[in-house]
Amino acid sequence: MPNVKFTTYVRKHRAIYHRRHNPEELISGHRIGRVLHGVGSYSLFMAKGLGATRESLRHSPIIFRQMVQLGVNSTPVVIMASVFAGVVFTLQTAYQLEGSFLPPDTIGAVVVPTLILEMAALTPGLVLASRIGASIAAELGTMKVTEQVDALEAMGLNSIAYLVIPRILAGIVMFPCMYVASAMISIAGGAIGGEVMGYLSVETFILGAKTWFIPFDALFGLSKSLVFGFLITSIACWKGLTTAGGADGVGKATTDAVVIACVNILIADYVMAEVIL
Repeated sequence: MPNVKFTTYVRKHRAIYHRRHNPEELISGHRIGRVLHGVGSYSLFMAKGLGATRESLRHSPIIFRQMVQLGVNSTPVVIMASVFAGVVFTLQTAYQLEGSFLPPDTIGAVVVPTLILEMAALTPGLVLASRIGASIAAELGTMKVTEQVDALEAMGLNSIAYLVIPRILAGIVMFPCMYVASAMISIAGGAIGGEVMGYLSVETFILGAKTWFIPFDALFGLSKSLVFGFLITSIACWKGLTTAGGADGVGKATTDAVVIACVNILIADYVMAEVIL
């Protein structure tokens, strides 16, 4: 009969040796564990937020203030990104169709649906994930590490209802508004850019756009912007209120909020296109 203690000792140290000499497996398992932990932490955080939704409606002034901060104050960035997106996409489409037998209004027929379906939602989403996501995560993370969140809880306020839900509601309301503005500005920028560069007139661009316009495209883009607004604000709030470790932790939470929000926007974009279209 072999010695049980000796056999257990050998197996234990063999496993340790295997892990030390297979760092890829150890790193891979660690990363998977971090991802699963993050998914669980975010799910529990949003479950608490769902329970605090009714209480947060009492803080309507904060909701309106966040709507201004997240939406109105972000308008210049959205306008600039949308104008260049429309102009560049129009010029690239005109370049691809140059010399073909297709009429010039084909440019508008190709550009406008693409802007409405994709670019008017995705471009502002990625831009605002950097601006709004970083801002929310840094603000809430600083409040967390300086114990301001604990002070709110000690005063009897629900920190989720007071700090998180107003920002999420503001994002859900304002992102569709910014989508509409982005779509209009990018289409106008594309039409003007096409005429300035001599590819087609504004009237021809609009004619092609009207010929192939489908109202469902606008509804689909609007629904994507709503989802993007929820993802950006909720992820930023989650990373901000789970910050630990002082100034270094605030910087890490801010970076993580932007990266995770951008990745989830791209994943949501694909899933919605696959399921709905």
